[in-house]
Amino acid sequence: MPQLPDDFAPHPARDASLASMQAVEAGDKAAWLALFADDAVVEDPIGPSPFSPDGSGQRGRAAIEAFYDSVIGPNEVRFRIDSSWAGGDEVANVGTISTRMPDGTVVHTDGVFTYKVDGDGKVVALRAYWEMDRLRVGG
Repeated sequence: MPQLPDDFAPHPARDASLASMQAVEAGDKAAWLALFADDAVVEDPIGPSPFSPDGSGQRGRAAIEAFYDSVIGPNEVRFRIDSSWAGGDEVANVGTISTRMPDGTVVHTDGVFTYKVDGDGKVVALRAYWEMDRLRVGG
């Protein structure tokens, strides 16, 4: 279970973010993919990166599934959320994602992770604000 702040109150986007974190921590690809609307976008991180050289992120189910298979699936991922701010149909979670790679290396990603949902509670945008040169390795 992700580490959450005491005031992680119910909200449609916050609920979707929790379901996303729980699915990723459990390695449940099907549950994670089921959270997204058909035309959703994942920008993790926002802007150009090794995961999205042109900076456009992954749009649509096939691209999001490929992102899961290459970036999330091979690793053990844990979430710690320090604070969470909801507004309208979105939430911004501030915290750390700790990723254990297959070789045992652990990478800590501090950032702001936003989720926007539609009227059905499906994620239409998952955007992650973090910087490659601020990743922490170890522990």
